[in-house]
Amino acid sequence: MMQRAVLVLCWLPLLNLCQAVNPGCSCVVYSSSYSPQGGTFSSPDFPKRYPTNIDCLLYTFVGQPEEIVQLSFHQFNTGPLRTDCSKGDFLKVFLHLESKGVSEYTPWTGFLCGSLRDIPQVLYSSRSTLILEFHSEEPPSNATGFSGTFRFIDSRLFKTNGHKIPGPMCDYEFVSSQLTPQHGRFYSPRYPSSYQKNIRCSYYFRARSKERIRIVFEEISLQKGDLSCLNRADLIRVHDGRDSRAPTIAVLCNEGAEVEVLSTGSDLYVEFVANSERPGQGFKAIFQFQPLEDALNSELDKVVPGGVTGNPKYSVIGPAVSATTSTCDMVFNSDTTKSGIVTSPGYPNPYQSRVRCNYEFQGRGKERVQVIFQDFNLYHSSETTKECKDVDSIMAFVYIDGKPEKIDAFCGEMQPRPLMSNGPRLLLEFQGKESSRHVRGFKAMYYFTENFGITSGRQESTYPCAFVFSSNDTKNGTFASPNYPGFYPRNTECHYFFNGQPNERVHLHFHFFDVEGVLPCDSVSASDYVEFSNYITKDRKYSRHCGQLKEFDIESDRKFFRVTFKSNDRLDGTGFNASYVFFDEGENYTMKTPVNVASTWNGCALLLLLAYKILFI
Repeated sequence: MMQRAVLVLCWLPLLNLCQAVNPGCSCVVYSSSYSPQGGTFSSPDFPKRYPTNIDCLLYTFVGQPEEIVQLSFHQFNTGPLRTDCSKGDFLKVFLHLESKGVSEYTPWTGFLCGSLRDIPQVLYSSRSTLILEFHSEEPPSNATGFSGTFRFIDSRLFKTNGHKIPGPMCDYEFVSSQLTPQHGRFYSPRYPSSYQKNIRCSYYFRARSKERIRIVFEEISLQKGDLSCLNRADLIRVHDGRDSRAPTIAVLCNEGAEVEVLSTGSDLYVEFVANSERPGQGFKAIFQFQPLEDALNSELDKVVPGGVTGNPKYSVIGPAVSATTSTCDMVFNSDTTKSGIVTSPGYPNPYQSRVRCNYEFQGRGKERVQVIFQDFNLYHSSETTKECKDVDSIMAFVYIDGKPEKIDAFCGEMQPRPLMSNGPRLLLEFQGKESSRHVRGFKAMYYFTENFGITSGRQESTYPCAFVFSSNDTKNGTFASPNYPGFYPRNTECHYFFNGQPNERVHLHFHFFDVEGVLPCDSVSASDYVEFSNYITKDRKYSRHCGQLKEFDIESDRKFFRVTFKSNDRLDGTGFNASYVFFDEGENYTMKTPVNVASTWNGCALLLLLAYKILFI
């Protein structure tokens, strides 16, 4: 009874306004003037079944001029879900209103129907007013309607901290100087409400000569799903330079969180393009102009036995990744060197017992950190477990949603697989609990690499990870997943483009295939996948491939062919190793394994791969 009384009181002050805007509608008004702290709303008779034949019931939420409206649905049930929700029982949503009312000519944002899992559970207006228009029809259903809460938020919390360029709707410039803040925020248009269709926005960052730019996309919500960014109409592209002609170091689509991007120079250009029919919420991001400090000063390099080069932990770029420090904690920064050696303390002599070392690697641009072990000999007893718990070990961490997550652990004497980060940072944690005079510790090479460990094909600069294989260069060869034969990195998308002559096609033979996932290799099963296409866009002829598969062949229908590898942030696999041959389409072609199938790896790597298959598969 109390809730119903509040609704009547809110209804009466603006009843005449609602009728003047659309005389056929009833109206319930929730105003910031009456409910500054927000409140609750629900369908008629909730939680009982709502009446049928509701032609037009308006829920109008009105804030102050500097406020926006947030609605959160806690329960939602309007009967069977229909394809477009435009008939039957539904809510029509108006998020981008320039006035406080609607008419039959007012453009709406979308429709809501079905159950709670079928709708966005939180809605935001882009201005001070948000309206829901409720309809119900015959025959009656058992649907109970909806309930939720509303509140009014200061829109200035989502102000972009840059200089808006005159003319274009959403272009901004951020210039570092002594008079401007060294950090701030920027957003997609209308954030946290949905962005517009058919827009293009740019965000240009210009640092001073001894500064670099760090960006963290805290939230990305463009479209749901796991489609390749090649097949998405809404994209965020990050270019390592002054404009869109600079090399692309990140392409972001779908949904994500805490994605970090670091410039290699003093310019960074972010491009947001939205051409889909169903815009998402967009993105929110932070930026920071970071001084290089003394990272480029070679006098700070610390040289230890074994040829290890790095910097003490205090020189790390950005926030420290570990709260604990010790005399053997090291930071390896790509500003100083692109490759080097990392060893256990005192290598090749035994390390001390009860030692703990953190080795942090910090790259830039589209660099990934790759670590290849050359020697590995840690103390172990006969009781050593596969998980390497409570023994001398190395643990490897990457960063998922901004937090370190362990991807592997190594112990004993078996040489580890090559490691690769999913972004610009990697952490190795070495724990020598016991040690002995018979152990050597470990020695590894590290690389800040832009080619994702893929050594065949010509790398294409318009994508972070894309390689072109042309019959003009060679008629046959090999290609593999990132970091093969080690585990492929998470949150990675790589494209392999095959270009033949007009009368040619390409034949692919997969010798090894281990990509985490189960059929149908989609987001529902949290699967990584490999996708094939005769076009840049999706090709319905081919199904996705994932899991552990025996050798198989794929053949193109035309001179162009695309292979896309995409991993999520869950699990890892060894990936794939394949060969390709361009052939004349008029020939009867039978696939033969090329002699040079291992041309991109040396004999040692192949022996390692065989050992991995025996031990781990």
